[in-house]
Amino acid sequence: MKPIRLIIVAVGGQGNLLAARVLGEAAMAANIPVGMSEIHGMAQRGGVVESALVLGDAKSTIISDNAADILLGFEPSETLRALNKCHANSWVITNTKPLPPFTVNIGKGTYPDLTLMPQLIQQKVARLFTLNATELATQAGNILSVNIVLLGALTATKALPLSSQQMQDAIKKTVKKAFIDINLKAFALGEKAIKL
Repeated sequence: MKPIRLIIVAVGGQGNLLAARVLGEAAMAANIPVGMSEIHGMAQRGGVVESALVLGDAKSTIISDNAADILLGFEPSETLRALNKCHANSWVITNTKPLPPFTVNIGKGTYPDLTLMPQLIQQKVARLFTLNATELATQAGNILSVNIVLLGALTATKALPLSSQQMQDAIKKTVKKAFIDINLKAFALGEKAIKL
């Protein structure tokens, strides 16, 4: 299988690493070779967390600039920051609800103006899907399920060769039992939010 390169960007606490594990589990269950790598940047303090997944036959999990086929952004400013990883045929799926870092909250930093975000992204890539994953996670019963909402949205785009059932099975295997029902609901809401 030709490699599909996926970057997931988030801030610490948004569940990036769990989302990557769910995707890896689903790919392995589907007999798709998968490689993963992660970058943690002060994650516990709201810093950037980036996961790279390569599905298919590839020699490396490193995703260079202009090499990501899919960018999944849990936080809009992080999506913009990672846009250099995309190429003209990339697809971007992003949460639209900001989660400003603590430096902004204490008045020591500024948050970018996101009004131009869709236009900036659409100039660079082939497809853009946006949703307020934070609101959908809250509807599902837990604001911390933003990651699973976005996995539902990603699955709905059909950008990956993974079915909805394969993803749901991976959620059941990967998520703690007490949170399975909420996460399955979050996944379904994310899928429903995407219009192709």
